[in-house]
Amino acid sequence: MAIVKTRTFKCGNSVAVRLPKEVAFAPDIEVTVSRCGDVMTIYPTRPSIKEMIAKLRELPGPGDIEVRDADVVPDRPGL
Repeated sequence: MAIVKTRTFKCGNSVAVRLPKEVAFAPDIEVTVSRCGDVMTIYPTRPSIKEMIAKLRELPGPGDIEVRDADVVPDRPGL
C-alpha cells in the first residue's frame, strides 16, 4: 500500500488535493469520493447497470457457432 503526503489548495471556490503520481489515477477517470469522519476514500466510479448493458450490446455478436468434433474416447482396459 502506497502512502504519500500532499497538501490541499484553493481552486476557485473549492478546496482541491493533488494526487502524487505514486497514487494517481489515469487522466480523465471519473472518481467517487466518500467521507467518514476524517477519512476520505477516493475510488474509480463504477458504471451503472444501464451503462454496462449498453456496452455489452455494443460488443460484436458471435459468428457461426462451431460444432465440436465428437470426442474420441479410447478403450482403456482396467479403468
